[in-house]
Amino acid sequence: MSLRAAMFGLMLIVPTGLAAQQAQEVAIGTGAVLRGLDKINGTSVDLTLAAGETGVLGSLEVTLHECRYPLGDAAADAFAFIDVRAPNADAPIFEGWMIASSPALNAMQHPRYDVWVLRCRTE
Repeated sequence: MSLRAAMFGLMLIVPTGLAAQQAQEVAIGTGAVLRGLDKINGTSVDLTLAAGETGVLGSLEVTLHECRYPLGDAAADAFAFIDVRAPNADAPIFEGWMIASSPALNAMQHPRYDVWVLRCRTE
């Protein structure tokens, strides 16, 4: 690991004064709406998932673990913890947090499919 990557990782873990002041309270949604794109044929599909539920995108299984949003504003920026698996695979293709306003910040790397978070559900 390079020194630059290590320093960046440390910046993400250790809160600075400014980052700690800007932290906001969040609420946990009952589910989320994710969008999946088949990059080969150009079709997209919206997956409406409850927490703990798994949906199918082509040959992939997408599981939503949790969706959070700023307290008091469910329409604001959502971030969801998901994992994406190929059938019969030991390890997930993607596992982590995705942020609705910045899907490229922690994007899934797959040659055919793309997945991103649209919003949390509260009902």
